[in-house]
Amino acid sequence: MASGNDGLLSCSSSSSLKLLLFMIPLLVISGCVSVLGSRNSGWGFISRYPWLPSPENAAAAMTRVKPVQVPPTKEKERLLDLHSTVVGVHRREEAVSEDSVLNRSSSPPLDVEAAQPPPVAANATEKVSLNISKRAGSLFAASLNETHALPVTSRQRRRRQYTTLEKLEAGLRRARSAIREAKTGNRTTDLDYIPNGPIYWNDNAFHRSYLEMEKQLNVFVYNEGEPPLFHNGPCKSIYSMEGNFIHRMETDSHFRTKDPEKAHLFFLPFSVAMLVRFVYVRDSHDFGPIKQTVIDYVNVVSTKYPYWNRSLGADHFMLACHDWGPETSFSIPYLHKNSIRVLCNANTSEGFNPSKDVSFPEINLLTGSTEGFIGGPSPSHRPQLAFFAGGLHGPIRPILLEHWENKDEDVKVHKYLPKGVSYYDMMRKSKYCLCPSGYEVASPRVVEALYTGCVPVLISDHYVPPFSDVLNWKSFSVEVPVGEIPNLKRILMNISARQYIRMQRRGVQARRHFEVNSPPKRYDVFHMILHSLWLRRLNVRVNHHGMGK
Repeated sequence: MASGNDGLLSCSSSSSLKLLLFMIPLLVISGCVSVLGSRNSGWGFISRYPWLPSPENAAAAMTRVKPVQVPPTKEKERLLDLHSTVVGVHRREEAVSEDSVLNRSSSPPLDVEAAQPPPVAANATEKVSLNISKRAGSLFAASLNETHALPVTSRQRRRRQYTTLEKLEAGLRRARSAIREAKTGNRTTDLDYIPNGPIYWNDNAFHRSYLEMEKQLNVFVYNEGEPPLFHNGPCKSIYSMEGNFIHRMETDSHFRTKDPEKAHLFFLPFSVAMLVRFVYVRDSHDFGPIKQTVIDYVNVVSTKYPYWNRSLGADHFMLACHDWGPETSFSIPYLHKNSIRVLCNANTSEGFNPSKDVSFPEINLLTGSTEGFIGGPSPSHRPQLAFFAGGLHGPIRPILLEHWENKDEDVKVHKYLPKGVSYYDMMRKSKYCLCPSGYEVASPRVVEALYTGCVPVLISDHYVPPFSDVLNWKSFSVEVPVGEIPNLKRILMNISARQYIRMQRRGVQARRHFEVNSPPKRYDVFHMILHSLWLRRLNVRVNHHGMGK
């Protein structure tokens, strides 16, 4: 028995020794892996795409993460904040500049850049908030609370489902890239019209942008509201462009979409001129009823649809040619601060922002059409140097009349035209047509001058001319500061005959962009207003994970 037990003990000791010899290397290797792994591991499956499956449990046990470092911004840099608490980050940058794509004479040039992917975060659980700086050359957007990942496999990419909003934004990124490349690229062919010449800041870039607009732009018009306040506007008055645009937009079949999920822009179809006529109590000096009407309307559409709250109005626009248009926009803070305001009264001293808002022309269509207005003699058949006729509206015209009314045969300035003298005939006989501001900066005389082949003389302070992000107004008009009104004749006489002829011919070329057609024609005033809206929409990035279809 003793011998047998000794054998068993010997066998057991031998087995334990072998097991121990086998385990020691394993323990050493495990320790090395543990130590080295904890020091050097910086990877993890940190998903940029939260809707994709990820091995969260395994990654949590094996990943050592570092927080994303956001570069500090300079104190002098102006941070852009569009109150993106709902959608994440809204981004506005200039899509137009002399040095990059197009140009705006009233705002500094900024580059257009293709959308860049956000930096890779190393922590799937950490929330990252980015302040976007309004700095030239930068185009970066990311969503708040967004997470980022290492490259995913091709199989996972195939499962990626893009929302409708993401598809829209991808199309805008492609458009921005195409516009940027067009600056120095080959000219694009067009059967109807090819923008060309010094009336454009960059004709190639404008042409590409216009073609991209025709290919992509969708506008959703809210159906809520009843005429005469909504879906209606004057078409035979100095405010005719309000009603004209509303009518064209309502009946358009190319740019208007009935599916809001496919829309780049959302139109709030109220008419300020009609609000003044039917809601405002005459001589009451109470703007409250007009503001309340706008507040109620936005409340209705923001309750019924998600789109206003998605962007806090940044992809919405209102339009007004009435002088009270800017004041109406103050009804709602986001309408003034975020939304695109299409205004005749484009006065920078009253809050007009050329990088966000749109200046559009004031056109006085007394008959509802331009028939008989357009056209005039050649420069050699215009004996009169300058002409103006108009009442004492605002602070500038009294100065003009004080210095020039009935005081010079070359500079015909009248408060009232003599009996039997035609206003439009006088414009057609004149080389230069004086366009002083009235109570507000816009004047219908600017477009009337272009219609009749007369070179416009803009006498105004703080005015942003229509479509000035595309058109170089200095090539076909004269800008005279209010303080130079006493020197008006000398300024005009110092323009050589050769330079005048060039300006006159360029004005005739630019005229097509101000013509009102029924139905609208490519590159006319309706399409130019849409193009200005399109440029502003290119400057807005809307991110909303989970939105869309």
